[in-house]
Amino acid sequence: MLDSRIRPLIDPPLNRMGQWLAGRGVRANWVTALGLGLGLAAAAAIVAQLWLLALALVLVSRLADGLDGAVARATQISDFGGYFDIFADFTFYAAIPLAFVLLDPAGNGAAGAFLLAAFYINAASFLGFAILAEKARMHTEAQGRKSIYFSFGLLEGAETIAFFVALCLFPAAFVPLSLVFGTLCVITAVTRVVVAARLFR
Repeated sequence: MLDSRIRPLIDPPLNRMGQWLAGRGVRANWVTALGLGLGLAAAAAIVAQLWLLALALVLVSRLADGLDGAVARATQISDFGGYFDIFADFTFYAAIPLAFVLLDPAGNGAAGAFLLAAFYINAASFLGFAILAEKARMHTEAQGRKSIYFSFGLLEGAETIAFFVALCLFPAAFVPLSLVFGTLCVITAVTRVVVAARLFR
């Protein structure tokens, strides 16, 4: 919901950083891999209850997630780069809830399972919409220039990052925060399916 509003603010500095990195031979896929590695390290820090480290790693990993696209735009956007970026994002999104479940299986297990199921449902609606949009030759740059079609959503990247930051700051609130966010994920997915039914019937 917020991505299209934030993009005009964050894209100019990200693009400048991306051009600087590209000029020094850095490749977009390297940045994607770095972001994924930092995200998995954040999950490990959560299991170890190193909350400030986990928060820092989450934020830096998401900076890398924004920079990989900027580097790609400064060089050449590739289909595999877009695929690898989505794979890395969804792996990161799964790792953080899983870390909280591993931290406290009895207390966080049910809420974590619901959150992961909600992420799965939302991801399916997102990727399915992207496939249909590609077949229909639809195009949008509302969330920035992407390799695949990024459909709108009640919850998008900015909201998910804010959610993970909140989990690192208030880990004891994992259960209520996850139930709320997971419910909003399901609402986002259902809304996307309704829109798809109207557009692609």
